[in-house]
Amino acid sequence: MIATWKAWARRLKTNTFALYLACKDPRTPWYAKVFAGLVVAYAFSPIDLVPDFIPVLGYLDDLILVPVGLALALRMIPPDVFAECQTQAEARMSSGKPVNRAAALVIIIIWLLLAVGAISLVARALHA
Repeated sequence: MIATWKAWARRLKTNTFALYLACKDPRTPWYAKVFAGLVVAYAFSPIDLVPDFIPVLGYLDDLILVPVGLALALRMIPPDVFAECQTQAEARMSSGKPVNRAAALVIIIIWLLLAVGAISLVARALHA
């Protein structure tokens, strides 16, 4: 059973990376790129809606939101484009874990902006 879960998790990682590659493909429609980009950003982001240290619920959001987002994004992306991206993802994942510092920087900036916005709203509410 553990081997089955590990294979499922590995396939999920590969498909998420393939989704990232599909975002960069010019044959992918713009609306699919936007949605897929959000799914990939959430999947690779170190910050979750429910923090992982909360028992059960911390991992439950990852186990539900990422696969559901992936399934919805796959409906928007042409099948031949995703098949090609999946092949590329499997090849790159087998040669080592891919690293994209620019994507990580974008995600960090977005989370920092959201944090600043939230702090600003709380500060305004407390001073009002």
